[in-house]
Amino acid sequence: MATRPASSSDLYNAIYDIVRAIPHGRVTSYGAIAAALGAKSGARVVGYAMNDCHNLTPAVPAHRVVNRNGMLTGRHHFHPPERMQQQLEQEGIRVVDDVIVDLDKHFWDPATELML
Repeated sequence: MATRPASSSDLYNAIYDIVRAIPHGRVTSYGAIAAALGAKSGARVVGYAMNDCHNLTPAVPAHRVVNRNGMLTGRHHFHPPERMQQQLEQEGIRVVDDVIVDLDKHFWDPATELML
């Protein structure tokens, strides 16, 4: 299990490291990232981190983070909001009515994949 970051800045950086590890054509959820960091109830904090990452270098592929049902709940933080769906579709992920089709096929679990 991962060790808990010492500060909120460390926590955000740990979140960004996980999101940067999500492979092209795959997605994960806010809750899965939080759980991988040992904070199962921290999905909201992951969302705050995603809202704050759009101008970081190296880039953070925030479009690959969705809610547990595959909904593009963060889409309103993209400009224009349709950009999140467009980026996912460019990676071969089908989205209908703001929900990922075949979520199980595209889901990437950071705790398992990164062995945290």
